[in-house]
Amino acid sequence: MAKATTRFVCQSCAATTTKWSGRCETCGEWNTIAEEKPLSQGPSGKTLGTSRGRAVALTDLSAKEAPPPRTACGMDEFDRVLGGGLVPSSAVLMAGDPGIGKSTLLLQAAAAFANAGLKVVYISGEEASAQVRLRAQRLHLAEAPVKLATETNLRDILTTLDETRPDLAIIDSIQTMWADNVDSTPGSVSQVRAAAHELTTFAKRTGSSIMMVGHVTKEGQLAGPRVVEHMVDTVLYFEGERGHQFRILRSVKNRFGPTDEIGVFEMTGGGLSEVANPSALFLSERGQPAPGSVVFAGIEGTRPLLVELQALVSPSPHSQPRRSVVGWDGGRLAMILAVLESRCGIPFAGLDVYLNVAGGMRVSEPAADLAVAAALLSAREDAALPPDTVVFGEISLSGGLRPVGQSENRLKEARKLGFSKAILPQGGKATASDGMALSRMPDLTTFVGEVFGAG
Repeated sequence: MAKATTRFVCQSCAATTTKWSGRCETCGEWNTIAEEKPLSQGPSGKTLGTSRGRAVALTDLSAKEAPPPRTACGMDEFDRVLGGGLVPSSAVLMAGDPGIGKSTLLLQAAAAFANAGLKVVYISGEEASAQVRLRAQRLHLAEAPVKLATETNLRDILTTLDETRPDLAIIDSIQTMWADNVDSTPGSVSQVRAAAHELTTFAKRTGSSIMMVGHVTKEGQLAGPRVVEHMVDTVLYFEGERGHQFRILRSVKNRFGPTDEIGVFEMTGGGLSEVANPSALFLSERGQPAPGSVVFAGIEGTRPLLVELQALVSPSPHSQPRRSVVGWDGGRLAMILAVLESRCGIPFAGLDVYLNVAGGMRVSEPAADLAVAAALLSAREDAALPPDTVVFGEISLSGGLRPVGQSENRLKEARKLGFSKAILPQGGKATASDGMALSRMPDLTTFVGEVFGAG
């Protein structure tokens, strides 16, 4: 491999030569030529070679900078997920299933930001202008000062944004954009990567904020290269079941705020309305106590949230029993069943097990282990738990119960909704107050014996 040659640079006029001399032939200065070592070794076409860049300014870790300014749109649930509002020069990527309401939510957000004083441009690559206007009329947003355009050519879009310099530009969607310097069809990996890179670079260079809509795969992951998620500052997922009116906006990455923060919306005829108290809404359709029904006190981001876990255990007519899960991790359900059988002697062989998180909610934290075990045992023993009881705790493979974080916030939310009893692991910082009776369990065997009279 060829070695990069050393060059000599005049410190006065920056002229370069291949050998040292006492006098610069360009500017005539004496003793100004110094040797400059190459940045990397190897051929110039494959490495950085001898060309040097500019030195960037370095600061100490103790340097203090003001937090980035934020603009709140007035939709509290949307602002919460963004970390308190929109940050200038930020790039936001929103993903969700087709028809879940991404365009509806972003049109409402665009109108809210425009009414808050921002200059907003909405560019649609999937729908005609008439369709977007029709949606705006249905949502009573036709008078909002939002500029609308329909285009898929990335060069034309960037030219328009560079001339108008909006505070916020919404691109719906990134899969429909195409760059004329990339030889591939719109929606391909190369096109999506190029479009996301150009839009993100534009946001950082001009100070405008960019919101991009992304499609998802059948597995629920963002379609296209994963590098797109690393390019942007914030990644939001819009979740929900078509059979339920609830929609969850979840932050899975946020450089300007907490991750796993959620905003809860309800789909109505007039668009998406905010849900200020999602716990009460998720439990509003909960009827009389029934076997297999348990209320779990969870935490989503910084928000405590109460949801109902429903389990059904029935004899299986098949040689291989079914394990069906909606809204929770199927692998963790298998672990809970194995712990119940190995450590507590409660078999589930020959039994079909169905687990559902009511309301279309999706729970991912390990603190739901004890609530899932309680729902399974309640369904198996056909014994309902008291209606004023919440359950939370993590189960270890040894059968022990481990305390979880933010127990006080979970109990506070439960007290607010009228619950008076809680079953939780030993340890932790939670204390009984305001008439909340706490049942602390050291392990799963004790929990089974005290609550269900078995073990």
